[in-house]
Amino acid sequence: MTESLKTSDFDYHLPEELIAQTPAEPRDSSRLLVYHRDTQEIEHKIFRDICGYLKKGDVLVVNRTRVLPARLFAQTANGGKVEVLLLKRLQLDEWEVLVRPGKKCKIGTRLIVNAELSLEVTGITESGERHVRFFYEGTFEDVLARAGTMPLPPYIHEKLKDQTRYQTVYCKENGSAAAPTAGLHFTEELLGKIRSMGVEIAEVLLHVGLGTFRPVKVDNVLEHKMHSEYYEVSAEAAETVNRAKREGRRVIAVGTTSVRTLETVADENGMLRACSGNTSIFIYPPYRFKCVDALVTNFHLPESTLLMLVSALCSREEVLRVYETAVKEKYRFFSFGDACLFL
Repeated sequence: MTESLKTSDFDYHLPEELIAQTPAEPRDSSRLLVYHRDTQEIEHKIFRDICGYLKKGDVLVVNRTRVLPARLFAQTANGGKVEVLLLKRLQLDEWEVLVRPGKKCKIGTRLIVNAELSLEVTGITESGERHVRFFYEGTFEDVLARAGTMPLPPYIHEKLKDQTRYQTVYCKENGSAAAPTAGLHFTEELLGKIRSMGVEIAEVLLHVGLGTFRPVKVDNVLEHKMHSEYYEVSAEAAETVNRAKREGRRVIAVGTTSVRTLETVADENGMLRACSGNTSIFIYPPYRFKCVDALVTNFHLPESTLLMLVSALCSREEVLRVYETAVKEKYRFFSFGDACLFL
């Protein structure tokens, strides 16, 4: 059955005008499509209505990663322009990055960002990413904050007026090249209301790399290789989730990054342990979820690994029906778009 799973099986038609260019204001005023897996019923709500679908004892798992101003514009010694996108920290001053155009960036190439930041290409990976060493004075995060810009996805053409709108309100640890966008809908007030209902909130960490969003370039889904991403699960988060699993309470993941972290760490009974590492888990039908009972997520790109993950939670046919409904109802799609709740 899985042997014949094709990338084209996860395609759908999306009119370009439904790709959200700006975030909803306020955050929790975006729309929410609610899908009930047991009855296959679809409801249309506003995101703040999510409280009506949560109950005392639920555990909401969020990703506390913070997006770096990871896009840099540099020049070669000859004045050639190069765009650099930070993907993953390898050592203190060494990073894996994406460079455009790549032909200008052979090993040994020195790139100047500005008077206080430069870098040198030290290696090239099989898939074309560069390993680079940065040169600067002071603290890298401070220098990057002055030199870098938010790495908005290429389908967003509007300039982001407020950089914090591409961060969740609960972000804490720098390290992502893209936002865990399902979390963008939550406000401090909404989270306070959710907590007051008796819902527990557990924080995990997964630094989002571009591998999650990379297009699948092979016809057979099984041949796609995911890039690895760094994750951490604390003892406190593991205990919160494990207590819920033992007591038969729901674990609701906010975003596919939280799903991938939980499913990487969970044993066959859905129990977590405190740990950290790198995951390249690739979830697609007919995957059996060990820990996650429900999911809050955005609408994802056609033929993407994220759409495949959501399809594993219900079925490919049902997810495509949900997306067809969302297109018909003119929901907003992708990073700054509306949300889905799969129960």
